[in-house]
Amino acid sequence: MPELPEVEVVRRGIEQWATNAQIIAVEVLDPRSLRRHVGGPEDFIARLTGQRLAVGQRRGKYLWIPIDEGYNAVVVHLGMSGQLLISQPDIPDQKHLKIRITYTTGESIQELRFVDQRIFGGLYLDSLLPTQDQPGELIPSTVMHIGRDPLDEHFDTEVIFLKLRKRKSSLKRALLDQSLSSGIGNIYADEALYLAELHYARPTETLTRKEVSRVYKAAEQVMTLALAQGGTSFDALYVNVNGESGYF
Repeated sequence: MPELPEVEVVRRGIEQWATNAQIIAVEVLDPRSLRRHVGGPEDFIARLTGQRLAVGQRRGKYLWIPIDEGYNAVVVHLGMSGQLLISQPDIPDQKHLKIRITYTTGESIQELRFVDQRIFGGLYLDSLLPTQDQPGELIPSTVMHIGRDPLDEHFDTEVIFLKLRKRKSSLKRALLDQSLSSGIGNIYADEALYLAELHYARPTETLTRKEVSRVYKAAEQVMTLALAQGGTSFDALYVNVNGESGYF
């Protein structure tokens, strides 16, 4: 499953190729990829057509693209095998293409294609709400329960430390808890623990401030390294928006 670096690589690709793009058509080839959208395919198409895409945002593994329609955004859930690809209209459809969003940047017409082999991911529209701790910051309502990630400028290890001291959990299990801190999955949890020289089964209530700081700093370091390599790819299911694999 894509983790923070893989989702951030996709976000950067969307920012580069689709920011300020205007949507001229939406085609839903498989309604199952819109099961999280309350209004269904027709509502999704009607509300998205004609909208302009702003700069994509991310928290942990969650990616969203604000649109013109009030305080709303297209939320992208990649799931196990979801891919968001920028394609020219004349490129043949991918085998597992689920949703096609045709847009123009004023100079050319391109397509934003959502491809998903296992159909665990999907797209949906959601309202943007202000966060409680940062004035002016907006995130989708369905992402409100997700904790900040180690690459977030407002990530606070002291807050994490105080929460961990009250828990009866193992360290790796805590690292994977997306409500505590987001974006860390199996790959980067293992890498961070190895780099920080801490055991995965260490009881969280025994951790010192320095140890908590060390393991999350290690997570930040290893995910930054992964970003420089385009993320991690074990197979063809995770790719960047141009179809390239990650090499971490």
